[in-house]
Amino acid sequence: MNLKSILQTEIQNFINQNLDSDISKLALKKNPFPHINYTILINQIIAKKKAKDKLPTWFSSENIVYPEKISIEQTSSETTAKYKASLVSGDKMIDCTGGFGIDDYYFSKQFQSVIHCELNADLSQIVKHNFEVLQATNIECYQGDSTEILKQLNKKFDCIYIDPSRRNHAKVKVFMLADCLPNVVDLQDFYYQFTDTILIKTAPILDLHAGLLELKNVSEIHIVAVDNEVKELLWKIDKNFNKSPEIIAVNLEKEKQTITKVESSKAYFASYSLPKKYLYEPNASLMKSGRFEAISELFAIEKLHQHSHLYTSDEFIDFPGRKFQIDTIVPFQKKEISQHIQGKKMNVSTRNFPIKPEEIKKKFKITDGGTVYAFFTTNMKNEKLILLCTKL
Repeated sequence: MNLKSILQTEIQNFINQNLDSDISKLALKKNPFPHINYTILINQIIAKKKAKDKLPTWFSSENIVYPEKISIEQTSSETTAKYKASLVSGDKMIDCTGGFGIDDYYFSKQFQSVIHCELNADLSQIVKHNFEVLQATNIECYQGDSTEILKQLNKKFDCIYIDPSRRNHAKVKVFMLADCLPNVVDLQDFYYQFTDTILIKTAPILDLHAGLLELKNVSEIHIVAVDNEVKELLWKIDKNFNKSPEIIAVNLEKEKQTITKVESSKAYFASYSLPKKYLYEPNASLMKSGRFEAISELFAIEKLHQHSHLYTSDEFIDFPGRKFQIDTIVPFQKKEISQHIQGKKMNVSTRNFPIKPEEIKKKFKITDGGTVYAFFTTNMKNEKLILLCTKL
C-alpha cells in the first residue's frame, strides 16, 4: 500500500468529508483522484467509520491509515484492550498476532518494550506508521511468522500474547483452539522457551471446558463483556501453575466495571425459593461462566429453579446483572393470562420456558416496550408462571 498517497492532504480531507456519505452511492461516482485506487480510498472511509466508536483514539487522530475493514471488525476495542493490558506488566512482551495493534498500544503502557509481529506486510506497514503518529515509541514492528521471529530473537519475555485466527489455511471458520492459527495447543511448550507467562485471547463462543482440555497451566480465565455482551475470553497461562484456574466474569461499561471471581474447582451450593420481592438476571459474562450454583452462594440469593438461572431475595442487593422488583406473580393459566397479559405492552423474556419470546408475543398479542418486564419461567415446584416486574 502506498501510504504517501493516502496521507496527502486532499485525500485525507476527502475521507473526512465523506464519513457520513452513502457509501454505495459514493462508490458509483467517478474517482476524483485518478492517481489512487478508488477501492482503497472507499475502504479508508468504511474502516474509519467503523473505528468511530470502537477506536476513538485512532478515529480522532490525524493521518491514521486504516487496513481492510475485516481487520477493524476483528480487532479488540479500546475498552477491552485497556482491560487486557491491566492483567500483565513487566519489561518486555511480544504479540505474536499483532493485527491492527490496538492491544499493543495499551500493552506499551504496561511494558518497557513491546514487539508487534504481523504476517501481512501491508498491515505491518500501516501499524508501524500509526504507532509513529500515536507516539508509541516503545513498540517495534516485525513483519513475518512470529514463531520464526521468536527463534531469531532468542530472548526471554515477561509475557507472550496471542490472538489466534479463527480461520484455518483454507479460510474456513473453526472453533477448536487446535484448529486456529497459530496452533497454540501444539506451540505451548515452544512458547515456554521464551516466557513463563502466556496470555491468549479467544472468541466468546469457545466452551470453557473445551479450552481447559486443550490448554495446560491455565491460572485465570477472564470472560470479558462490554455493555453486557461477551466480546472475548482471555486465558492467562503461567508455566508452573498446576491448580484449578480462577474464573473472572467482567462487565465493562462507560462509568464502571463489574468483576465477579469464581473458583473453577470449588463445589458451590445453590439454595432455592419461590419468587420473593426482588428478581435478578445475571449479566452475560456470569452466564457464560456456567457457575450458576456459585452465583446463589456468593450473593446469598436463591434460585427459582435448577434450570431457570433467575434469582430472588427479600432484601435488595447490588447484583452484577439486571435487577427487578416483582410486582405481580401470574400463574400460566388461561384466565390469568387473559387478565394480565393478553394484548398488553411489555418486555418479554423467557428462562427455562417451553415457548420462545417471539411466539409468546404473537400468541398473546403483546406489544414490545413499555415499563413492564415479563419473565416467563418455571419455579422450584416445576410450575409455569409469569413474573411482572419493574426494572430497578
